[in-house]
Amino acid sequence: MLDIPFPVRVHVDAVIAAQHDMRIDMGVCDAIEQRDTAGKPAAMSTPHLPKVAGIDPTVPAPAHTATPLPGIPAAAPAPGTLIQDRLAGWVSDLTTLHELTERLARTGTLDDALHEVLRAGAALVGARRGMAVLEPADGHGPRATIGLGLAHAELGTIETVPRSATSYGRILDGLPPARAADGDSGGREHAPGKPPRSVSVPDLLGDEDLDPRQREVAARLGFAASYAVPLVTDGSGRLGAAVWLYDEPAEPTERRRHLVGLYGQYASEHLARLLELERGRAQLATLAEELMPSRLPRVPGVRLAGRHVPGSEGGGDWYDALALPEGALGLAVGSVCGSGPSALAAMGRLRASLRAYAVMEGEDPVAVLSDLELLLRLTEPARSATALFAYAEPALRRLVLAGAGHAPPLVVGARRTEYVETSLSAPLGMLSCWEAPSVELVVEPGETLLLYTDGLLRRIGGPVDRAFARLHAAAASVPKADRAEPEAVADHVLRTVLPEALGKAAGPGEAGEPTEDVVMLAALFD
Repeated sequence: MLDIPFPVRVHVDAVIAAQHDMRIDMGVCDAIEQRDTAGKPAAMSTPHLPKVAGIDPTVPAPAHTATPLPGIPAAAPAPGTLIQDRLAGWVSDLTTLHELTERLARTGTLDDALHEVLRAGAALVGARRGMAVLEPADGHGPRATIGLGLAHAELGTIETVPRSATSYGRILDGLPPARAADGDSGGREHAPGKPPRSVSVPDLLGDEDLDPRQREVAARLGFAASYAVPLVTDGSGRLGAAVWLYDEPAEPTERRRHLVGLYGQYASEHLARLLELERGRAQLATLAEELMPSRLPRVPGVRLAGRHVPGSEGGGDWYDALALPEGALGLAVGSVCGSGPSALAAMGRLRASLRAYAVMEGEDPVAVLSDLELLLRLTEPARSATALFAYAEPALRRLVLAGAGHAPPLVVGARRTEYVETSLSAPLGMLSCWEAPSVELVVEPGETLLLYTDGLLRRIGGPVDRAFARLHAAAASVPKADRAEPEAVADHVLRTVLPEALGKAAGPGEAGEPTEDVVMLAALFD
């Protein structure tokens, strides 16, 4: 210390330390604001870092020394404090990325994942609105455009801008950046002829090089800047692009770009997995539809309607109807255990075999199912199935039916709605020899016989007896005007017990992505 006449005394060490540039390169993940401190220092205590979980936390510098007099600089913080601040920023960024990626990992569909990507990206880059365009580079689809804070009409307005003029369009089409500074995250120079890794347009209204239509749309919708990033993986290539829109001229900082770049890498991998899963489900659904009857037969005295609501895992439920000799009609529904391509293949073989047996001995449903059980046990001993076959004579409105472990059909009419009392029996392939008695039924004019698979009961949910009760109530509530058409009867029942089956939004507590197949066959007798 140097003795200087009172009242001024200078701490020389503090002044010398303040003159040196002791700042540490904070990096892209460490733009932390420091506040001026005042008050008494904590005696002999190390500063306690707050628990941070945001992308821009404020970590106050420890108050080691209060400014003694105005105009005299305070002592500089110890070097360890700056390191602690840097580590706090890293912890904050890692915590934020961990929380956002966990939320993304919980999504199970492409639409949900794209919405989550937009929400997380908006928080990371500091924007309020945005849009994501899913457009796989291989051209096999599916394609989708999702908005955040943008109505459907506003998304359509944005799409009126020439594609080559938009930042996301240049990314998707593999065009070079339109601007010299494209905001490429990571600090690497952009390779000529290759699409940019990210595109930043900090002032849409003031940039005269942009397409006039783009400035017009930006002014109409009220956004003044944009930041776009590609959704790309090494294995799948470009999947799409995401763009966030600012209300005022702005541009994300290097730290924010780095964070959204890290998040985008994980998001792209997650989207690629969901895309592969979605394509697999679409292929299974297409295969299942191809295995269903392309059209139902026209037999005098009866009208038919079939419905198939595929599940996400591609089950083995099926229905069939075929014209038989002497004006008779064969009706069948069934379900093969398991899911996926193997269950679909087994379902196709079983349905084809049942058609053959029905032509040969359809008037005896028990014999038809016995032959089917023997074939299943010999060819696929590890698989079981349920089935119900009915031999109908429309002229007499008489049916003879037998079931193998299958749910009983429903008779829906103006005077009654009741289940057909079929005998309990084991599914096909469960016993060494299957046999069960048949049931004879006579329906009244205008009554409909509803055949369905167990997947309908499982999709309804809850205890089995409650599922049967809900199905019975739905069938009994068919309006009188709809009972004259089998399509209307089937649609009403499905809409009532499964709101999502025919496009109606699922209610609270209902599964958003059911796995069970649902099959229904309605036969209305005149």
